[in-house]
Amino acid sequence: MSVASICKRNVETVGPAETAAGVARRLTACDVGSVVVVDERSRPMGIVSDRDITTRVVAAGRDPERTPITDVMSPMPTTVLEDTSIETALGHMRVGRLRRLPVVNGMDELVGIVTLDDILLLLAEELAAIEGLIESEVPRHETGTGGTT
Repeated sequence: MSVASICKRNVETVGPAETAAGVARRLTACDVGSVVVVDERSRPMGIVSDRDITTRVVAAGRDPERTPITDVMSPMPTTVLEDTSIETALGHMRVGRLRRLPVVNGMDELVGIVTLDDILLLLAEELAAIEGLIESEVPRHETGTGGTT
């Protein structure tokens, strides 16, 4: 299964000219935890989370209205193609200690985002389906009949 089947297609994006304060307002208004910074051709340049703004701007005593988002973002984010397997994406997350991966097409244009939560939800659904299969295959023993259980 590829990340295309589970990624979110509506990704909040900002341009590199945005300020930390503008991005913080955007995160709040859209009720999301991160945005992807894209260039004029919609290619990911960076990713910014609410935690990045907290630690790199607020805690550092910087003025959010004057701090360019390019100073705050994690530059050159690891991306995956739409046809990347979920297992491969999970491997990138594990190695890079990442929670989000922008999904791009063959021209490196942003088309979605896959998160660790998306993958964990899929795995939980798969495990529940396997549990159902196992339960249907295990013979039921009556209790109290002197037989083994």
